[in-house]
Amino acid sequence: MRRRRKSGLNFGKQRKKFNMGLFKEIMSWVVELLAVMLVAMLLVYLFCYRTKVVGNAMEPSLLNGEDVFVNRFSYTFTKPKAGDVIVFLPNGNEKSHYYVRRVVGTPGDTIQIRDGAVYINNQFYEEETEVASIENAGIAAEPIELGTDEYFVLGDNRNNSEDSRYANIGVIKKSYIEGKAWYRFSSLGNMGFVR
Repeated sequence: MRRRRKSGLNFGKQRKKFNMGLFKEIMSWVVELLAVMLVAMLLVYLFCYRTKVVGNAMEPSLLNGEDVFVNRFSYTFTKPKAGDVIVFLPNGNEKSHYYVRRVVGTPGDTIQIRDGAVYINNQFYEEETEVASIENAGIAAEPIELGTDEYFVLGDNRNNSEDSRYANIGVIKKSYIEGKAWYRFSSLGNMGFVR
């Protein structure tokens, strides 16, 4: 019987040894990554909640239908400041949807809208972003003095926003504020921190 001779050529069929050290290191990284992701998800779940932007009042900053993470504890030890984007229930009405608006006036301020612009304590309010001239001053046509726990909010889309200019919303008491809009994301791929 003839025995076949093995050719001396292997063509990559060389048997490789399993490197247990490398495997352990990779698994260690995977476990650490999963642990970090779990802790991050837990923190988001405990300290944040998700709500939808309803309407076009915050365009172009936030779009209708976008999801926003709300930091529930951002105002536990601090107070909202001008420029913050907050989430609140108008007049504390728990049957209403959440409103997302930008803080313009803080406790102790006197707010007035005249000639299409916002004035705080008789000083022209310098907007952080470019906004249209306000066509309807609403109740802010006359000076509004904010109490110790009251805030005046406006939508970034000034002429298409239901906000503190209107009696059905009015000034926002701190107890009505649910939190600070923190992070946005949508099915359109828009995501990032709310500014």
